[in-house]
Amino acid sequence: MKRSIAAAVGAATLSALLLTGCGSGDSSGGSDDKTLTLAGWSLATTPEFKVLADGFHATHPDITVELKEYDAKNYDTQMVADLAAGKAPDVYVQKNLKNFYTYQSGKQLLDVSDVAVTGASTDAYKVDGKTWAVPYRQDSWVLFYNKALFDEAKVKYPDGSWTWDDYATAAKQLTTGLKAANSKALGVYEHTWQSTLQGFALAQSPGASLESADYAFLKPYYTHAVDLQNAGAQVKLGDATTNSLTYQAQFGKQQAAMMTMGTWYIATLLSQQTSGDADKFEWGIAPVPQLDESTTGTSATPVTFGDPTGLGINPKISEGKIETAKAFLAYASGADAAKALAGIGITPANTDSATTDAFFSVAGVPGDDVSKFAFAKHDTKPENPVSKYTAPLQNILNDLHTAVLSGTKDIDTAIAEAQERAKNEVLNK
Repeated sequence: MKRSIAAAVGAATLSALLLTGCGSGDSSGGSDDKTLTLAGWSLATTPEFKVLADGFHATHPDITVELKEYDAKNYDTQMVADLAAGKAPDVYVQKNLKNFYTYQSGKQLLDVSDVAVTGASTDAYKVDGKTWAVPYRQDSWVLFYNKALFDEAKVKYPDGSWTWDDYATAAKQLTTGLKAANSKALGVYEHTWQSTLQGFALAQSPGASLESADYAFLKPYYTHAVDLQNAGAQVKLGDATTNSLTYQAQFGKQQAAMMTMGTWYIATLLSQQTSGDADKFEWGIAPVPQLDESTTGTSATPVTFGDPTGLGINPKISEGKIETAKAFLAYASGADAAKALAGIGITPANTDSATTDAFFSVAGVPGDDVSKFAFAKHDTKPENPVSKYTAPLQNILNDLHTAVLSGTKDIDTAIAEAQERAKNEVLNK
């Protein structure tokens, strides 16, 4: 029996967007043209939004930017609901590219083609020759590792030469070594998101494409992950979801010796180590493991993934605020904001030598050669290529992710079902 798959935010909410997209009037910020409202999430542990708000206020003293907090996990669902209800902020974040098409096609983004953006590409946000958002952050996924736990387990630090086979071997060695040292830490923590496997598979596998409906490229990545779960080297998906584990606590509280994660986590880890929400320990970053040796080593360019993070303007913003909102976007994507973001460990979309220097001058950021290489050199592919098919296809592949890592289906069966669903429910419609 065929099942109909809607976009990530659901067919009903997309319809709501289309119905409300042509409306006009004041945004939820009210009629005060001296105040902008800005969406954000996890404000206590994600300082970038306050940095942008305070930085813009410093250059525009008569403007106050108020933050509206959303749940990080359900950001897009909540944002779509607020947009449909006319309660969304003046400026809101495009958290990744997965739902950008939904927002743009639902007429929930203002044309910002006239915003001056320097040092960063807006290509990901262009549709029909117009620009609908601007990037302020460009993360790439790297491998975080705890030097103290590696030392305790007597395992050599990652040096940029690892394949996924090397990673799996190290994860098991770490788990064994830490257990021998009476530590409860595991070798690796892979978070529950599908991107922790599928993002790498799509980026690193030659010819891989979401729209091909050929998902055989996923198999080696899931084979490794299931093996690590079965070996006890990482937390099983069911345990992680049942216990609501967070990647911040798993790595920050030294429950895992290494973890793949986006570079945004650097700022969070630094903040939490200062506040006490994370333990204080020496850590580093390295390039993520590679599919094969052709892209390993510091003489090569490692392949990874990461979507830009952008800002768009709610089309229901009051007319008197539009130019101010555009000025905020120009600031957020510009050099001053880039330097400020780098100063808290965020990877800005606008990068130059000054922002790189600012990044590595932050107290607590590792300054070893491998960490600098991982930050500076990589081929970053998009996790979510912009297309009307991306969100529904990603939903199907998320079902594959859950089924395989929970043990309800083997990888071959799950791939065959995902391919059939992709053709019947998405691509052939």
